[in-house]
Amino acid sequence: MILNLFRRSQTRETIERLYGAIVAQARQPVFYTDFHVPDTAEGRLELLMLHVHLACRRLGAAEGEVRALSQEVFDAFLADMDSTLREMGIGDLSVPKKMKKIGNAFYDRAAAYDAALAETGPALAEALSRNLFERYQEAGLSGRSSALAAYVRDCLAALGAQADSDFARGRIAFPLPRAEEATQP
Repeated sequence: MILNLFRRSQTRETIERLYGAIVAQARQPVFYTDFHVPDTAEGRLELLMLHVHLACRRLGAAEGEVRALSQEVFDAFLADMDSTLREMGIGDLSVPKKMKKIGNAFYDRAAAYDAALAETGPALAEALSRNLFERYQEAGLSGRSSALAAYVRDCLAALGAQADSDFARGRIAFPLPRAEEATQP
């Protein structure tokens, strides 16, 4: 039984591929150049949390083993954040407190985005504006949140169209952010 703790998870490679694709998508330069998400640790974290949430939302809607991938992707996110904090030199005693803040922030964002997605109109753009712009003194750029909301809806459609078998193989495909939408007034 204790040896199971040291065995490599059967889905570990799948999770690594899925999480790697999520991180790569969240780091697309277009988000920082054209959508004007602040290119700061906080801005990058907000985009990562958004993309992790979108992926987990889709995986959680699946059946069976694919549904279980949602929790494993979230766990990979938390492990990555823990490792990142330690690499930044955060002390061992402070890491759990910061991880609790990150976890709470994720769940707050997820609840806000889910509530906004259930509505029509500007609710999603407003939630994105609050979390990605205003929170980091970039309120003047909040107009980009409408373009980002369109991107989020594109993501949901693209992820929803993907077969569960793709996710089970560690493949996830996000749409490309449309920079032209972000630059329109």
